[in-house]
Amino acid sequence: MTRYHFVAASRTFLIEEEPLAEVLRERVRNYAEKDKAIDFWLLERPAFLEAPELAATAASVPRPAGAVVSTDEKFITFMKLRLEFVALGSFEAPSVAIPEPLATLD
Repeated sequence: MTRYHFVAASRTFLIEEEPLAEVLRERVRNYAEKDKAIDFWLLERPAFLEAPELAATAASVPRPAGAVVSTDEKFITFMKLRLEFVALGSFEAPSVAIPEPLATLD
């Protein structure tokens, strides 16, 4: 199993109100320079928030939700500090409750 870390907020806040695209583009550019594989994803309607073990965290996130997910805990900590009004959490996947961590709700 892999440990994933995330910040989650309303989809509108993450995608429309915050300059998140700029931050993620810069991160992609930096990774390309270092020949490093991408280890973060922007999910517009993350299905993992429906998992029972994340119920307490998910309850504080307005719907429809969005999330930035990564295997890099330091990057997610940076995102929490940068975005401020987001929920922070982590989970292990694949699991019974979260078989596909990067799945989105339809």
